[in-house]
Amino acid sequence: MYIIAKWLINTMALIGTAYLIPGISVSGFYIALIVAVLLGLLNVTFKPILVILTLPINVLTLGLFTFIINGFLLWFVSTFVQGFSVSGFWVAVLGALIISVFSWAGNQFIKRDNNQTNVY
Repeated sequence: MYIIAKWLINTMALIGTAYLIPGISVSGFYIALIVAVLLGLLNVTFKPILVILTLPINVLTLGLFTFIINGFLLWFVSTFVQGFSVSGFWVAVLGALIISVFSWAGNQFIKRDNNQTNVY
């Protein structure tokens, strides 16, 4: 249930960002669900690799280069998902920043039950 709640929060953050920023468009809720899953998968698999590869730049910018990486991943997803578009790289960076803020705020309302054993 926790993962589904986080997925829905990230989906709503994506829809809210598309509503606020004119350069980002999502054609529907179903597309936003797909984009949220793809962003989550990219953040789990490729983002750690990109952060390690750009570690010197990240140290010099005191971690602010991570927003550039997030924007790149958002822009990358928009290149192959029909119905989701980002007009440019800097729009993607701004969108990734707003999605991060919305996701952080939404995730403050859900708590993971640590007493429950997870069976995978």
